[in-house]
Amino acid sequence: PKAGALVGGLHQGHGANAIAPDPGGWFAVEACEYDRSFLHIAPTGAIVTNLEADHLDCYGSMAELERAFCRFVNSVDPEGLVILGPEVPDSLMEATRGRVWRLGKELHVDLLGESRGVFRFGLRGPGWATPPIELQAPGQFNVDNAALAVALAVGLAQVSPKAASRGVAEFPGVSRRFESWGEPAGIPLVHDYAHHPTELRVTLEAARRTFPGKALHVLFQPHQASRTARMMDGFVEALRGMDRVVVADVYGARKHIDRIEGADAETLVSRLRRAGVTAEAGGAPMESSRVLVNGMGRDAAVMVLGAGDIDQVRGELTDAVALRFPS
Repeated sequence: PKAGALVGGLHQGHGANAIAPDPGGWFAVEACEYDRSFLHIAPTGAIVTNLEADHLDCYGSMAELERAFCRFVNSVDPEGLVILGPEVPDSLMEATRGRVWRLGKELHVDLLGESRGVFRFGLRGPGWATPPIELQAPGQFNVDNAALAVALAVGLAQVSPKAASRGVAEFPGVSRRFESWGEPAGIPLVHDYAHHPTELRVTLEAARRTFPGKALHVLFQPHQASRTARMMDGFVEALRGMDRVVVADVYGARKHIDRIEGADAETLVSRLRRAGVTAEAGGAPMESSRVLVNGMGRDAAVMVLGAGDIDQVRGELTDAVALRFPS
């Protein structure tokens, strides 16, 4: 029977974020730890890619966040399977009641090549191995993501390694994850939902590989004042290698915590400038997109980053680039 899925972004092939399964088919859910919502499901199998200090407005401490993840893996059916990323704390392995496969232990990735940010690799698991897999989505972090997905399909759903490999190789990605907005005037425009320092860092590393020789111009909309304040150092470090950064006003996801002194675009811009980055505050999203375009050259590649409403600038940005650099 056909499997179904419910994920956090629009599948670029189906144009939807939900696919209904056939009766008796598997159903994959992208769960979120915010507000402990992932503790309301009891899965047959699960993947935990990594743990990082986020949503601490909800958890209060990294220790409490880790305890919640331990409760999550403990809720997995003992007859099922838990797949863990290479940097997940050992406490999750200990909290799991059934089988555990861990990348770097039971699972091994063999990198076979890379072209403009897109990787080719093979995966070996307990008693099985995949044929070479070439992804459509750039970024080495997607190798780990794909490997973990293949491992769960093979180890839990008993999909053949060849079929599971074909599935991830054919996956076109989801909207707002390294989503191409076209190349007006030959200038690549890419949008990504990245709003945590680690997400920014790995996404921008992928952009460097995908657009070699291009000057990377970044439009970044920080997401939520509490995250901006807590992770200011991380944002500066993630953005420090960029050719130019325009910071839009902070997006207020949760209004009751949306006013924190020093958690604003101007503060981040000041910190970036002290780190040697060409940076400026852009204001509201639309105005920020105009500021971005006004400082670009023909050698630019543009990364629009953030989980708020920054994706609404797409039309304005595309038109502005085309007008600035007419054929």
